[in-house]
This record gives sequence, structure tokens and C-alpha cells, in this order.
Amino acid sequence: MPANTYLRGILARYSVNAAGAEAAGGTIYPVIQRWAGVYLVSAEFSGSLRKGTAVTLSADADIFISLSSTTPTSLENIYETLSAAVLSAGFPIRRQNVSIGTNVNGYKIDLVPGRRQSPNGNDHSLWKSQAKTWTQTNIRTHIRIVSSSNRLEEIRAIKIWRALHNLDFPSIYLELVVIEALRYARVGNLAQNVWNVLEYLRDTFPRARFVDPANTNNVISADLSAEGKRRITQQAAATLTVQNWNQVIW
Repeated sequence: MPANTYLRGILARYSVNAAGAEAAGGTIYPVIQRWAGVYLVSAEFSGSLRKGTAVTLSADADIFISLSSTTPTSLENIYETLSAAVLSAGFPIRRQNVSIGTNVNGYKIDLVPGRRQSPNGNDHSLWKSQAKTWTQTNIRTHIRIVSSSNRLEEIRAIKIWRALHNLDFPSIYLELVVIEALRYARVGNLAQNVWNVLEYLRDTFPRARFVDPANTNNVISADLSAEGKRRITQQAAATLTVQNWNQVIW
């Protein structure tokens, strides 16, 4: 079987049922609404579902919760009280860096709470629970850059590879790495492009600096430790030694 055909079959296997994920989001929306109250601006699908990079091995959908700039509490408290509200409503939680993961009707949903920095606009402040600090970002900028990159297949393939090897590799970081690694690569040459990304991860990734395209003061590559980057690099090197594509992703 040609490599591109095999890889596209794997992508199809791990494709997300968007309608089901959106229905799951609708199920948890009342919990978000009660928790946020009058400070809720919007709760909309974002992340991989909107970008076109979702795979079933990671979150099926992200819901970005925009709170008013007048929300009278700290970013840490926003994160913690949303976690408590989801848990008390009977849903499990996974505490992640800027999101709270949960499961709804068999779908993995990540909730990302943010507070607007001004009464209008899409710049938001988010709590980074691992570093115990905050960051500024603009989710709509991320969606625009990734969804228009012409690298959605390669991003999905690397997300599958990440999950199969249990690697800690934040999604926006991964997406930007793939886009950069394939800056001059031919669009649609899936197998060769995936191989090129793995070579980039082995050879260049540990020293490469990536910043948030919505906030250049936010160095995304600093979110992973040297050990975390080493694990990704070592796994890429190991993968590049295999003989068949069914040993790369499966």
C-alpha cells in the first residue's frame, strides 16, 4: 500500500465525530452558564475542532469560555472554581495547564477559561496552573493561523504519534512546530512531510524558540522542560529508524 494511502487511512480511523462532540459540549454548557453567571461573554468551540486538527486520541473538542473583563476574581480562582463546578456537576476532571479536561457522553472535552483584557476584543488572560502564573493569548488568532496553514494532515499525524508514545507536547506548540518544519515543503506530500517533521524534531526542535503568534511575550517553547523536549527528540530519533509506516503510526 502506498505510504500516503496508509497514512490517510490512519487519519480517517482517528477522525472526530464533530456532531457528537458538539452535542457533548451542549450537555455541559448549562454547567458553564451557571458557574459564570452574568460574567459569561461566550462559550464557543475552539482549539483542534475549529482548526481542523482534532484526533480522537486527544481532546475531541475544546470549549473556550470568555469571561467579562469585569469578572471580580483572580485568574487562579477562575480556574479552580470552574474545576470545582464541573466536578460537583458529576463530571470527572483532568487538571491541565490552561484547561480543565472532562468526559461528556464518551467525548473528551477541554474547557479553557479566560478573562477578557478589555470590554471588547479577543485578547484574554489565562491561568497557567503548572507555572502558577498567567499568560495573554488570542484563541481566534491561533485558529486562523493553524486552519489556514495547509498542514492539517501532518499536524493530525503528529498528534497521533504524540499520543501513541505518551508524549507531553502541548497542541499549539506542536502545531507551530509542524508548520515551521514544513515551511518550504510541498503541500499534500503527506508521507514525506511527516518524515520531515520527525527529522526536525530530532535535529532542530530542542533549540528552536517558538512564541505565541498572539503574544510574542509568551514563549511557548518554554512551557516544556529540557527533559520533556529530550523525550520528544529521542522518540523522533527512534521512530526514524523503523522500516515500515505501520511502525510510525498505527
